[in-house]
This record gives sequence, C-alpha cells and structure tokens, in this order.
Amino acid sequence: MEFIVEKIGMSRTVDVPSVPVTLLKVVDTKVCEVKEDGKALVAYNSSKKLNKSIEGQQTKFGVSKEFNKFMTIEVAEGTEAGDLNPAALAEAAVVKTSLNTKGRGFSGGMKRHNFGGGPGSHGHRFGRRIGSIGNAEWPGRVQKGKKMPGQYGNTKVTVKNDVVSFDAENGILVLKGSIPGHNGARGLVRIVK
Repeated sequence: MEFIVEKIGMSRTVDVPSVPVTLLKVVDTKVCEVKEDGKALVAYNSSKKLNKSIEGQQTKFGVSKEFNKFMTIEVAEGTEAGDLNPAALAEAAVVKTSLNTKGRGFSGGMKRHNFGGGPGSHGHRFGRRIGSIGNAEWPGRVQKGKKMPGQYGNTKVTVKNDVVSFDAENGILVLKGSIPGHNGARGLVRIVK
C-alpha cells in the first residue's frame, strides 16, 4: 500500500539519547478509480497547473479543481473511490520511501565519485582533474561505464526506515533517520510491514 508524501524536514526526539527523525506530510489524495491489479488512479493537489486534459479528467471522475495531478499507486484490497484513508500508517512498523535526491548539476569527478585529485602544492597542474581515462594501444578507446564528470543527483532513490509515530489528525509521519530529497520534495511511501 502506497501514499503520496511531502518532506517537511529533519528533527530529533526529545528523549535521551535522542534519535534523528524525518517528518513527512501525507498529501490529501482522492481515489478516482480502482483497477483489477491492486492499483488505483488517484488525484492530488500539485501547483496551479490546469489545462483541458486535466479539466476533462476532473469532470470524468467528479473531483474538485484543486486536485489537478493524477498518478497510479498501489492500494489495499477493498479500497473504493473517494478519499484515501492513511490510517494504515498508524500500524506500520517499517516503510520504504522513494524520492528524488537533491540535484547537483554537472559535477566533476572529485564531487561525483569521491576521487582524490592531485597534490595541493609544489607547482604541479593536476588540480581537481580526473587524470588518465584510457589504456594503451589496446583497446584504443575509453571503457564503457568509466567514472567521469557529469550530471550528479536528481535520481530516484528508495530507502527503508522504521516508523517512529504517525499523527493521524495532522497527517504527519515521523521516520527514524534521513531520507533523500530537499525539503518540500514529493514522493511515495510504501508499507513494508
């Protein structure tokens, strides 16, 4: 069973020793139609974007104007059209969270792959470059998969966390440890056990 969440940020528990936690807000979601394979088409609020295709979906499923984004998620058996109830999170012990990591743009080898770089003194010109990237005359090309500078971050990452608590009234899920993504990032939470 999955839920759409928004990352609020990190905090810690008050008890001693304190535990680092991440706070997630469960996004209000409406189930539009339940499919046979245990999945459902759901609608939720995301920005102010509105066009004719979105309006057509809203009219078809009878959802209000603020629910302007649609996606397919896994739901529990017996789920019906209407508001998605997050009560199952109160009994969850472990969840898997999937979000996009922070994007770091085009990065060099030292930042992206933790390369060592050259010495910092004595007049050399190595600097932060990656050094040799190929072999001798054979194979005469750069091997596939070579660690080189390039786009770093902004990739989907899934992590497993223990559930500390769930505030059903405000829809706040508290997970032990950290999860990927910037504050305000949206992703999915799936109940493992």
